[in-house]
Amino acid sequence: MKIKLLIFGDLSISLFVYVKCILATLGYALFALNLSAQATDTLADNSISLDEVVIQSFKYDGNFRTLPVAASTIDKVVLQNRNVSGIKDISSLIPNLFMPDYGSKLTSPVYIRGIGSRINSPSVGLYVDGIPFFEKSAFDFDLNEIDYIEVLRGPQGTLFGRNTMGGIINVYTKSPLRYNETLISASGGNYANLTGTMAHYGKINNTVGYALSGNYNHSGGYFTNQYTGKKADDLNSGSGRIRLEWRIKPRLLLKLMHTVDYSEQGGYPYAQVDPTTQKTGDVNYNDYSSYQRTMSSSGISLLYSANKFSVNSQTALQYLSDKQGIDQDFSTENTYFAIQNQKQLTVSQEINIKATTNSRYQWLFGTFAFHQKIDNEVILDYKAQNYSTQKLYDIPTSGISFYHQSVLNRLLIESLSLTLGIRYDYENASNYYIAYRNTGEQREQTEQTETFDSRLDFSQLTPKVALRYMFPGSHTVYVSASKGYKTGGFNSSFDSEEDRSFKPEYSWNYETGAKLQFPQNRIKAEICLFYIDWKSQQIYQTLSNGRGSMLKNAGRSESKGIELSLHGNIFKDFTLMSNWGYTHAIFKEYKQSATIDYSGQYLPLVPSQTFALGADYKIPVKSELIDLLTVNLHYTGTGKLYWNENNRTSQPYYGLLNGKIATSKGCTTLSIWAKNITNTQYTAFYFESMGNGFAQKGRPVTLGASVSVALD
Repeated sequence: MKIKLLIFGDLSISLFVYVKCILATLGYALFALNLSAQATDTLADNSISLDEVVIQSFKYDGNFRTLPVAASTIDKVVLQNRNVSGIKDISSLIPNLFMPDYGSKLTSPVYIRGIGSRINSPSVGLYVDGIPFFEKSAFDFDLNEIDYIEVLRGPQGTLFGRNTMGGIINVYTKSPLRYNETLISASGGNYANLTGTMAHYGKINNTVGYALSGNYNHSGGYFTNQYTGKKADDLNSGSGRIRLEWRIKPRLLLKLMHTVDYSEQGGYPYAQVDPTTQKTGDVNYNDYSSYQRTMSSSGISLLYSANKFSVNSQTALQYLSDKQGIDQDFSTENTYFAIQNQKQLTVSQEINIKATTNSRYQWLFGTFAFHQKIDNEVILDYKAQNYSTQKLYDIPTSGISFYHQSVLNRLLIESLSLTLGIRYDYENASNYYIAYRNTGEQREQTEQTETFDSRLDFSQLTPKVALRYMFPGSHTVYVSASKGYKTGGFNSSFDSEEDRSFKPEYSWNYETGAKLQFPQNRIKAEICLFYIDWKSQQIYQTLSNGRGSMLKNAGRSESKGIELSLHGNIFKDFTLMSNWGYTHAIFKEYKQSATIDYSGQYLPLVPSQTFALGADYKIPVKSELIDLLTVNLHYTGTGKLYWNENNRTSQPYYGLLNGKIATSKGCTTLSIWAKNITNTQYTAFYFESMGNGFAQKGRPVTLGASVSVALD
């Protein structure tokens, strides 16, 4: 079926039933706008309502249904039912959110509505309990004891400290003042998948709570390296978390959070792609490739609530040390081997003050400052030529921002509100670079070949404006316009002197949407249309020699699309969730060189659509062995995407079907689960190097069983 939209052109959608359901939902909801809010419904005695997630964020109160922003929330129940164990598992669960599986935890590119970054600083922000994660090398961590995850799409610079163009992902762990329990769980599956988690939430008294949790994750690997006969992508990881909350006084709350995460994995199960058939072969290279990472994240939050305002301070410290070793030619030849050692230390401070009264005028002021130091060493060993190159980078970056947002309610009429926001960013980045050439059998003869010392300064003002109208029955419509911005920076690899650095990128984001709610709070629907005008986009490019990558600026790009969501209790104990997003993202002006023009081509790594459909059914059972039977079935689809700006290679639409069946008796739950039940074949990641194409296959069908015990 094809639906023709005024600004989106011809749009192919295979899921006709879903579209019909959404249109019917919207039609009914629009009809419901004319109903009296006090009307009596014949189903009142048997109403089924959807629970709202309790929002912990200081930045906004209540729930997202009243905010003029496209936002999605995944609570702990959905995370458990979907077997979500990492950030990458929520890819396509959120409309127009995509995270490719790079092959290791070294980098986790995130794309929202086409905005993202394959290397360097992310365009989508990640916060865990208010602690900002600055680098994609920190994004991929094990998720355990998560209360909920929220995703805000579009620039959020007038609310959050770290400036991001694409959106914000907020992860919240469980609060020990809200939970009081001990949890133990274990899971095992094929491919030697083993996980174990323990957590305890307790209270010293009514004002002091603490949480201790830890987890271990092992995977034997999914892909065999034909040269070594061993798995190429085995994994061992573990983490521990401490959280303390102390209500010092009725108006003063202190939160302390500390997490340590360690992972060691074989990575990069890449295989060469046949240029004629475009089929991916087997993993087959001689040098074992791996990635090790140690990460420590700490945060201190202090919240003071006065009669008419609240003040929040968030201090964060994150340290990351990692090492990558990679057979860069991915062949059985003893040609190239690359080693990267990296250390990152980031400290940040955010302070917010906001109005807390129910007056007509609401306001929020904030300031955010950070300092990040990155020490990076890259060694490329040219084994066949008996020499190596060594590059050392010292990259300190500091920044400060000030932001404000005002909301004027009852603007001219009772149900209309106006939001105005403004943000100012200043950032300074330096790069001290030195390169050596090492020769000899042990590379003991060293010669300095290059040195470089430079500094860049960036500053920008970014505004936001939004109008919201609330109908009776909690229906909301809104329009908004906001400016997005991302600083420039330094390339660690480059072809020429002018490519040592890249410029900032800018965008204007226009959005209109509606949030609709059926009677008795049984079914909720959302629709959003967006248009992004994008200038000087930072584009990933492979170096001309094929050994490395860099960022360059394109002239102009655009991204436009639509997002639909439907969530409801169709009948008692049966919940249905569906999300669909469509993105049309192309280069409007992009000349890579005098002879190569990519204008009109699709942006790489941007799926044309994302789709999610999930059903959860709880069946009470009167039995000595079972109290409750829960059945979960969910499907995610990822539309066609191109891997490079030349659009020669692509991944067609593919879908993954996952399921879980759980039985509960008292405090114990037993479950069996499966991922990629249909064993769908797809490419998870593709790149080109030294004239060849390489790909990582998607993970095959995975089966397992779990047991969990919850003690009060």
